[in-house]
Amino acid sequence: VVDEILKLNEDPNVQGLALDLPEGIFSSKVLNTVKPEKDVDGLSDVNLGCLIRGDVFGCLVSPTACAVMEVLENLDGKKVLLVGASGALGASLQCLLHRRGAMTMSCHWKSPRLQNKLQQADVVVAGSPKPEDIPVDWIKPGTVVVNCCRDFHSEKHHGQQSSHPVEHDVCSLAIAMRMQNMVKSLERWIQSQQYRKWDIRCLKLQPLSPVPSDIEISRAQSPKAVDVLAKEIGLLTDEIEIYGQTKAKVRLSLLERLKDQPDGKYVLVAGITPTPLGEGKSTVTIGLVQALTAHLNINSFACLRQPSQGPTFGVKGGAAGGGYAQVIPMEEFNLHLTGDIHAITAANNLLAAAIDARILHENTQSDKALYNRLVPLVNGVRGFSTIQLARLRRLGINKTDPSTLTEEEISKFVRLDIDPSTITWQRVVDTNDRFLRKITIGQADTEKGFVRQAQFDIAVASEIMAILALTSGLADMKERLGKMVVANDKKGQPVTAEDLGVTGALAVLMKDAIKPTLMQTLEGTPVFVHAGPFANIAHGNSSVLADKIALKLVGEKGFVVTEAGFGADIGMEKFFNIKCRSSGLVPSVVVLVATVRALKMHGGGPNVTAGAPLKKEYTEENLQLVADGCCNLQKQIQIAQLFGVPVVVALNVFKTDSPAEVDLVCEIAKRSGAFDAVPCNHWSAGGRGAVKLAQAVEKAASQKSSFKYLYNLELPIVEKIRIIAQKVYGAQDIELSPAAQSQVDRYSRQGFGNLPICMAKTHLSLSHQPERKGVPTGFILPISDVRASIGAGFIYPLVGTMSTMPGLPTRPCFYDIDLDPATEQVKGLF
Repeated sequence: VVDEILKLNEDPNVQGLALDLPEGIFSSKVLNTVKPEKDVDGLSDVNLGCLIRGDVFGCLVSPTACAVMEVLENLDGKKVLLVGASGALGASLQCLLHRRGAMTMSCHWKSPRLQNKLQQADVVVAGSPKPEDIPVDWIKPGTVVVNCCRDFHSEKHHGQQSSHPVEHDVCSLAIAMRMQNMVKSLERWIQSQQYRKWDIRCLKLQPLSPVPSDIEISRAQSPKAVDVLAKEIGLLTDEIEIYGQTKAKVRLSLLERLKDQPDGKYVLVAGITPTPLGEGKSTVTIGLVQALTAHLNINSFACLRQPSQGPTFGVKGGAAGGGYAQVIPMEEFNLHLTGDIHAITAANNLLAAAIDARILHENTQSDKALYNRLVPLVNGVRGFSTIQLARLRRLGINKTDPSTLTEEEISKFVRLDIDPSTITWQRVVDTNDRFLRKITIGQADTEKGFVRQAQFDIAVASEIMAILALTSGLADMKERLGKMVVANDKKGQPVTAEDLGVTGALAVLMKDAIKPTLMQTLEGTPVFVHAGPFANIAHGNSSVLADKIALKLVGEKGFVVTEAGFGADIGMEKFFNIKCRSSGLVPSVVVLVATVRALKMHGGGPNVTAGAPLKKEYTEENLQLVADGCCNLQKQIQIAQLFGVPVVVALNVFKTDSPAEVDLVCEIAKRSGAFDAVPCNHWSAGGRGAVKLAQAVEKAASQKSSFKYLYNLELPIVEKIRIIAQKVYGAQDIELSPAAQSQVDRYSRQGFGNLPICMAKTHLSLSHQPERKGVPTGFILPISDVRASIGAGFIYPLVGTMSTMPGLPTRPCFYDIDLDPATEQVKGLF
């Protein structure tokens, strides 16, 4: 019985559970198994507790008790005897009768004082059948007798009728009351499916000076339990899957529930061309939502990428923001999170293993042997799997019986004939490991001489990561996974994951990773963390699904703030031309993050090196360097204006910045077409330090947007590359290597020419040369190679030499990371 109740609890088509069970099964365990919101008999401890506490409207009350109260009038001061009414029914009746001013007594039928109590009572409520040995004349004349002991669905009367007591049989009325509870339960469910106004309790910050380390700040704050946060922002209990105390996956069913809810405003945080230290886009994103929600009482959601553990243990450190604008707990954010990157690694490497194994087996077996192994006899029966039937249809073989294929059809079916020299699918690992940039595989004797050169990429460079970031749902993700092109066959035709028969398995590995992870900022405002493609080698944006869910949750007047990786020339351009095309969402505002430090670098300042102290040019006032470097800021504003979106410049202020430098940057930004330019101190002050930025964003979002894409997808691949190079980077022209031109021709022939472009380019310059700062001009952009992520849905040209596997520096971050074995606390993360 308990198992059946648990199944019905989780059935979204069942909104009420009525238990008509034998008396021996009616135990407390069974009653309390029913979800309180589905307990139309009102017998669970939760519903009973709410009733006793006085929350009548927040609970379901026993229909039998309600029926009794319905027939009784003028109870004030009267004595009511509850006989044979025990358990939840007796407790419900006692509570309701007390509220109506009655004095209650209770006993069972075998009580030695029963006759005395019956003589005193003005009203007798029989909760169970009266034994035949109890005379009716024990009840004094004129007493009102309420009989609630008959089975709800039976017309049989229990006990004897009395001529002088006034008897009311409430069994039929109780059935009606139960039906009323059914309706009430359904009404509540319908109401719960509607958008609910946020009732969020923000966390207080007490910023210290000097500002402590990021991990110290994170640890000093006590985050809300994630189920509490979820309830505050209108998520239902069955829409979250909790991971520990502070993280939860959010189910995609929410999109169907809130499909008619208008979206909020959509804000993108981008930046100028950064120094190797980064300019604080994540910090600005978090400071902005803390300001909007905790200080301006405006619903807002931050949508961030999940950080790769490569940079976390390498040079850059974590990506949870910093100072008093962080996602917490920051160590959970930066380490593993809910395992999405590990799922991507497993799926990616399963596909890589499938490719090499298939080549080996085709090289060492006849058609007949391959066929017998691919379509084996199971219990004397041979049958195609679903994915094999799909392959047969693609080959034009419309047969379902394995025994009917001709030898030619068997050969076509079993042979992918992969050309090893064309394999583009690499293995991945989420660690910076330079020695995996080129490897040799297949050297064991068991691989029978099948040796080839390969490489590892960083896990977040996997096409599966890009698919996760761009997909619209499970069915779409599965379709995209199947479309991934991993190589060409010896005739030059693409070979896909679907051809290898691995699509379903990849989808299984990714079924939980597709759900965004809910976390919170230091001030208790909500954050989605989902997907983490790099912006220099992929499209560099968090997931479409996280954005779509957040836009529904914040409501029409709320804000969703998401971030694009690196400078606006890379992350923002891809956000507009790739992500927005995929999602259909239209951005309201671009927040362009700048720092005095980066502007001085672009103005001719000395090199900035991660891990090395800053030169004095960066720590002392130098208005000329700032003014000269603002050319990069102006160019990035112009790039945003190409897409017709208003720009608000957020100047991330450092303690070494002088007021004159800050004023100069804001003045130049406004003169250059920015809607507004605002200095921000969220790193040291939390959301309070970004209130002016939030107000500027709110005003800019009220402007009419004239959003447009940069290029038409119907244009040839080369022309789309040229438009990005000239209009965004400022190149004079492009130059394709023979290999790149050959790939362009091949993709065009294969029908992939109408995909958007995802440029793989250094983030340290507008050009392809990292050392060229400011706004380089007159350069020819070299395209060394062109590759395709067909499942993700874009072509990616490689500009110059781009590594997809970072290396560790001389002194990586891991020197400072440690674990306290006594407290299990992580130390040294930043």
